[in-house]
Amino acid sequence: MHPLRKLRESGKATPAQVSELLAENIVFNSPILVRPIEGRDVIAAIFAQSSSTRGSGTYTAEFELDERTTFLRWEGTMDGHKIESLEVIVDHEHGLIVERTIALRPYPALKLFRDAMYAALKDRLPSDVWDYPTP
Repeated sequence: MHPLRKLRESGKATPAQVSELLAENIVFNSPILVRPIEGRDVIAAIFAQSSSTRGSGTYTAEFELDERTTFLRWEGTMDGHKIESLEVIVDHEHGLIVERTIALRPYPALKLFRDAMYAALKDRLPSDVWDYPTP
């Protein structure tokens, strides 16, 4: 079991607990943000927040794609609506996460999740990660 999955399944993960799993130069790619986010501290806060925001559910699949790459599938509900995530996690040679890319579906649930994450993190993340610039 990947350490991030294990931590998330253990209950409410704190930013400090998540940070222990992340490389300093981690990159996070998310459908709720318009560009990748970099840096352990801010990403630890995002991951910890998302664990409590996304609602109840369970991991339904985990596959090691190679010695450093893990694929996870999670299914659950948020505000009574089905939500599913697919993610790819890449670890470096010492086992810390250097990249995580996530996809969420269906779109209405993704929007609920994004709105809740924005409310929780709008003051922690730069405004230019939430929306494209207005021409």
